[in-house]
Amino acid sequence: MKTSNPVLSRLGEAAERERSAGYNPAGPYGPAAGQPGYGQPYPSAEGFPAAPPAVLPMTVDDVVVKTVMLLGITGVSAVAAWNLVPDSLLGPAWIGAAMVGLVLGLIISFSRVANPALVIAYAVVEGAFVGLVSKMFESFYDGIVLQAVIATFGVFFVMAALYKVKAIRATPKFRRGMIAVMAGLFAVMLINFVLSLFGVTTGLRSAGALGIGFSLVCIVVASLSFILSFHEVEEGVRMGLPQRYSWTAAFGILVSLIWLYIEILRLLSFLQGDD
Repeated sequence: MKTSNPVLSRLGEAAERERSAGYNPAGPYGPAAGQPGYGQPYPSAEGFPAAPPAVLPMTVDDVVVKTVMLLGITGVSAVAAWNLVPDSLLGPAWIGAAMVGLVLGLIISFSRVANPALVIAYAVVEGAFVGLVSKMFESFYDGIVLQAVIATFGVFFVMAALYKVKAIRATPKFRRGMIAVMAGLFAVMLINFVLSLFGVTTGLRSAGALGIGFSLVCIVVASLSFILSFHEVEEGVRMGLPQRYSWTAAFGILVSLIWLYIEILRLLSFLQGDD
């Protein structure tokens, strides 16, 4: 199976090997001695080697279920953080959660294996981050959190519909452009954050024309990132990736949803602040 996505290509090759040899994750150092696994036959009832069991392929339903699970975990964590963290610790707590979430996200993104435990941990940490940030915004702008939630899921369903009817296609050029733009935005936001620690204000994250314009760009890019996620799910199903990779696909959708929500929350605060 060939694909223009190198990550999916590697995962597809891994899936082919698993289907031919069987999959038995016995631990961090591979199958235990004498146990069936890679390159070892599975014993049959008669004592003769039998064919290894087939590796269940990922389906769209698997991704939907995992995404809903992760959203539920994120929501529960957000509510817990909102109610349990005192107001005096809001700033340090959300910054700490953001840093831990960033590290976990990078580990998951650059890992070549699906790790449900890490993905769930990411959902918990990001849920705490979302809850704390939401509480802070809600304290200044009554009702802004509900508006941001409705807008976020509205955009998500619109992008899903556009992808379904093929109004927007994840062509190789589109994917390369999106990856370049997202990397650039990430670098700009990271530099802006570091400068803010030293008291330097660029205006990118402040109310004003520049801040509103930057937030609009981020919202557009975050919305289009769903197209990449939908394409990866479609390609993963087509290539027959193992079922556990539905966690990785769901992780990608969750990242885009959280990013979009935070950017919409910020934009609404800018607009309401002008009233």
